[in-house]
Amino acid sequence: MAFFCVEGYKLFADSMASAPSMRIKRTVTAATAKQRLLKQLVCSDAPEQALRYCGFRVIAGVDEVGRGALFGPVVAAAVILPERISALAKAGLKDSKQLLRKDRERLDRRIRRVALAVNLAEVDAETIDRVNIYQATRIAMLQAVMGLSVEPDHLLIDAMRIDHPCRQTKLIYGDSLSLSIAAASVVAKVHRDALMRELDLKHPGYGLASHKGYGTPEHRRALAEQGPSVLHRRTFAPVRAVDRDAVLEDLVSGELFDTEESADWASD
Repeated sequence: MAFFCVEGYKLFADSMASAPSMRIKRTVTAATAKQRLLKQLVCSDAPEQALRYCGFRVIAGVDEVGRGALFGPVVAAAVILPERISALAKAGLKDSKQLLRKDRERLDRRIRRVALAVNLAEVDAETIDRVNIYQATRIAMLQAVMGLSVEPDHLLIDAMRIDHPCRQTKLIYGDSLSLSIAAASVVAKVHRDALMRELDLKHPGYGLASHKGYGTPEHRRALAEQGPSVLHRRTFAPVRAVDRDAVLEDLVSGELFDTEESADWASD
């Protein structure tokens, strides 16, 4: 976390010193261990206060939702909160994945009331397939920041960097540590979840309203039975495996570029 200035980092480190012990028994699975770790992290304005100590004043939290889904867009949000945000912490603001739907929606309304600026951006499945999900996520984040009505002087981003001239801090587990990033996480998830419920009516049979496009057993069974829709991410392995067009492409490609014939041709 050397991205904070020395004095600012000390403020952040001191705030974490009182957090509960993060030792986790090795007998649990990696996913369970991660969830236990995240629950012990303290979501606060310590990263924001550290940056303000270094002279930054307009800090935007940036996060994405839907990066691992098999269906639909990846959504990013950028949120600029006022300096005094302790009320949001008391209201229970933290990583959106750790909140119930009713709490996310309540916090979404509250965030929008107090925020200096909020913006959302989507990158669709077709673009994801063309440029890959990592780059699509960066594009969504960049668009979310560029669309803010207030220009930030520093970006707090959950585990990524984007092609923006503004100073940036890449914060691992940022949505569990920074209230600004957590706010972006909540806004993005509430928006995308609502979108998935709408798309469930247009693309029935996949169960989108329940799993929001992620690769649950229910979703994979529906994919195997119905095949992918036009909004599925066809470069993602579980989708490509049941995509008849993709299978045909692989067969044709294999016949056109047979390895033995290619080797013979190369030796002529």
